[in-house]
Amino acid sequence: MILPLAPTDLLPKIIMGVDPGTNLMGYAVIEVQGQRVRMLEYDVIDMRKLGTNHALKLKRIFERMTELIDEHLPDELAIEAPFFGVNVQSMLKLGRAQGVAIAACLARQIPYVEYAPTKVKQAVTGSGNASKEQVAHMLRQTLKLPPIEEAPKFLDATDALAVAMCHHYQKGNNVKAGSKSWGKFLADNPDKMAATTTIKKPVRKKPAA
Repeated sequence: MILPLAPTDLLPKIIMGVDPGTNLMGYAVIEVQGQRVRMLEYDVIDMRKLGTNHALKLKRIFERMTELIDEHLPDELAIEAPFFGVNVQSMLKLGRAQGVAIAACLARQIPYVEYAPTKVKQAVTGSGNASKEQVAHMLRQTLKLPPIEEAPKFLDATDALAVAMCHHYQKGNNVKAGSKSWGKFLADNPDKMAATTTIKKPVRKKPAA
């Protein structure tokens, strides 16, 4: 007996949301199956102890994003577009941080979509001018999150969760067809897993006598 294939929207899908930052970068991972949404993890990448060394911060973002990808195997990345402020240097640094987070996903064959901050707030609260606190409150009600005293310390985490939920509300319409997820990539190429965790040291040639 041949069983009918399940509709695509009924298959479990993992979405990672990211709120870029150069001191605190929020991230969230949700599992979506039909209309059911389950929050798997949300927190921040804290880079404040790295001081003003921007290169070390970018390295930390890439390493932590890679760890999260390998742990949760997301199918899609939703990331908030940088807010265009008046400080050009801050904008450049924020853009680099966002680019590194995207690069970590692209290295694992994960498609990404950008959402404007107002788009995210509108999708979650109904108002594009909502505050971070209002976004967090709405998410706690929608997802029935643990009590506030058990929530992450920083609102950057709920901002990232809002980005993931915004993407879910779009039903994946912004994701290009045919893009492969990291989970599917590993299933199709099991030998690649070992390769991604093995770092080969370069062989240095001895100088000629």
